[in-house]
Amino acid sequence: MASCTIEQPNSVTSPNSNVRISFSLSENGTPQYQVAYRNQTLIDPSSLGFEFKNSGSLNSNFSIESTHTRSVDETWNPVWGENSEVENRFNELLVELQEQSEPYRRLHLRFRAYDDGIGFRYEIPLQQNLTDTLFITDELTEFKLKGDHDTWWIPGDWDIYEHLYNTTKFSEIDATSKRDHPNLAQTYIPENAVNTPVTMKTAEGLYLSFHEADLTDYAGMTLKVDTANMSMTSNLVGSQRRDYKVERKAPFNSPWRTIQIGEKAGDLIESNLIVNLNDPNELGDIPWFKPTKYVGIWWEMHLGKSTWDYESGRHGATTENTKRYIDFAADNNIGAVLVEGWNTGWERWIGFPDREGVFDFVTPYPDYDLQEVMGYAKEKGVEIIMHHETSAAPRTYEAQLDTAYSLMQDLGIHVVKTGYVGKIIPEGEYHHGQWMVNHYRKVLEKAAEYEIAVNAHEPIKGTGIRRTLPNAISREGLRGQEYNAWSVEGGNPPEHLTIVPFTRMLAGPIDFTPGIFNIKFDEYQENNQVNTTLAQQLALYVVLYSPVQMAADLPEHYEGNPAFQFIREVAVNWDESHVLNGEIGEYVTIARKEKDSDNWFVGSVTDEESRSLEVTLDFLDPDMTYRAVIYRDGEDAHWDDNPLSIEIDEQEVTNETVLEFDLAPGGGQAISIFPVKE
Repeated sequence: MASCTIEQPNSVTSPNSNVRISFSLSENGTPQYQVAYRNQTLIDPSSLGFEFKNSGSLNSNFSIESTHTRSVDETWNPVWGENSEVENRFNELLVELQEQSEPYRRLHLRFRAYDDGIGFRYEIPLQQNLTDTLFITDELTEFKLKGDHDTWWIPGDWDIYEHLYNTTKFSEIDATSKRDHPNLAQTYIPENAVNTPVTMKTAEGLYLSFHEADLTDYAGMTLKVDTANMSMTSNLVGSQRRDYKVERKAPFNSPWRTIQIGEKAGDLIESNLIVNLNDPNELGDIPWFKPTKYVGIWWEMHLGKSTWDYESGRHGATTENTKRYIDFAADNNIGAVLVEGWNTGWERWIGFPDREGVFDFVTPYPDYDLQEVMGYAKEKGVEIIMHHETSAAPRTYEAQLDTAYSLMQDLGIHVVKTGYVGKIIPEGEYHHGQWMVNHYRKVLEKAAEYEIAVNAHEPIKGTGIRRTLPNAISREGLRGQEYNAWSVEGGNPPEHLTIVPFTRMLAGPIDFTPGIFNIKFDEYQENNQVNTTLAQQLALYVVLYSPVQMAADLPEHYEGNPAFQFIREVAVNWDESHVLNGEIGEYVTIARKEKDSDNWFVGSVTDEESRSLEVTLDFLDPDMTYRAVIYRDGEDAHWDDNPLSIEIDEQEVTNETVLEFDLAPGGGQAISIFPVKE
C-alpha cells in the first residue's frame, strides 16, 4: 500500500493568501487539520474521525493515498437575498485516506479555503469494506483554540434555540446552568455544549464564528466545550429511540464544518461562506414567491387581546377581523396578511400528550370563511400567508402535506408559516436530530412541488440551504419578539439585538417580527414591554435580514403615527448590503440598497448604552444627490423611561456626507435615502 511520512503536511491557502489550512497525520495515523490567518495560528492541530456502532472507530491508522487541489472563481445570482450577486472564490484540497490494516476502509476529507473563512467535510466513498448502512454514534471533529476568547453563545439545546445569548470568556461557558427555562415549551441540554453559530473574538482582535453548512440527512451539530483545554468537539444531536445519532448508506457526505474569519465584526455579517458551501439553485427563479412585508393576526394573541382557539369566545381569526387586516395592508404598501388560528384543533394544541391528529390543515373554524377571505384579499391585491402549527406532531403533518398544499395551491397561496411548539412526538426525538432534520427537508421539498415558500418556526438551524432551495425563505430559531409580550424573565434585554446579527443571523434570514410601536403594552400586559426605543424598532427592518418582514403591531397602533412611513417605504429585497460599523453586543449599523432601485435604507441599533457614531455615506452613487429622511431617537429617549421619543427630519445628502448617529440607551436610527429627481 502507498504511504506518506507524517512530517509532510498538505496545505491550501485562500485566494488572497490570508487563510491557510494545513493537513497532516499524527504518529498513529489520525487525521489532523490546522488553520492560520496571516501566519497567525487560529486552530491548533485538531483531530478528525468517526465512531460507528457497527464497524468501530474510523479515526486512526491512516495513510494518505492521494491529494488533489482545484480552484473555483465564480459569481452566482440569488433569487432574493442581501445581495444580487455573490462571489464564490476558493481553493480546495481533497485528501484521500485509507487504513493501513484491515478492513482498509477509505475516508476522504475535502477542505476549502475562502478569503472569509474555511469549510471542510467528510466524504465516505462507496467501498466493499464498509457495511451497507453506517450507524454513527459520534463524530470526532475537534476545534482546538489558541486562547481564552471572548465568546457569545447559547447552550447546546437539542430542542430549541430560543435562549438569550451569554457573553463570557470561553473558559467560563457553563451551558448546563441554563437548563431551567420557565418560558420554553421544550428544552433538553444534556451536557456542557453550545449551539452554532457560536462567535468569538481573539485577544488579537480577530473575529471567528463556528457553524455548519448544508445540513442534509444528518443530525444537527452542537459543540461540546472543554474549558480546561480550550477546545470544542462536535456533539451530534441524538435520539432516545436509538443508540446512534446518524444512519447513512455509503456513499455520503457530511455537512460542512465552518469557521468564518473577520478582521472586523461586520466582516462576519458580510461573509457568504455558508451559502457558498451549498449546492446551486435547484428550483430556478420561483416567480411565485415575491419578498414582501406582512401584517397579521398574531401579535394580538400574544398580548391576550384575542386567542388562537375558537371555544374561548375571543377567537382572533374571524372573517371580519382578517378583512380589517387586509384593508390595512392594502392601504399601506404591505403585500400580505398572516392568519394564525384559522383552522380547527387549537383547543388541544399544546401541553397535551395526545396531540397526534389534533390539527388538520384544511378545515377552518365556523367564523372563518376561507373562500370569502381569499376573494376579498385578491380584490384588494393582498396575499394571504397560510399558517400550519404542527404542535410538534410531524407525522400528523406529513400525512396531510399533499392535502394541505393542494388546498393552498387551489387558493393561490404561496407562503406558509410552519410551527413546531412542544416536545416532539414520537417521544424521544428532538427538534435538531436527524429524524427531524429530514422532516424539515421533506416539508421544504414537498412545498416546492406546490409552489410554496416556507417560513419555519421552531426550526432546524439555517445552514445555507436557501441557495439550493430558495423556497426556504426565513425561519425563527432565536428568542424572538413574542418573548417581550409574556416572558416572566422580563423579555429580551436591549443588548439582545446587538448580539443576534453577529451570531444567529450568520445562519440566515430571521423572522423576528419587528415594528412594535405600543412599546409598553399598556392596554394588555402591565408587567411586560419591548425593551427598545421606537426608533430601534424601525432600524431592525434593515439590521435583521429577512425577505419577509412583519409589521408586527396591531393596525390601530400604527394609524396616525408618522414613524410608520418608514415601514411603508422600507424594502425587503436587496442589491447590496454593507456593514458600516459594529461591535458584538454593543452596536451595529447596516446599509442596504433596494433591489432594482437607487433607494437606500440604513439601520443602526445600540445596547443599553447611549453612543454617538459617525457614518460616511460613501456607499452612495457619487454622481447623485439624495434626500434622506432620518428617524432618530429624541434627545430624551430611553428604552424604558421614554421609548416613544422620536424625531423625524430630512436633509440632502451625497456620498461625501458624514452623519452623526446619536443613539439613546436601547435606541436606534433608521434612514430612508431616495435619489433627488431632477
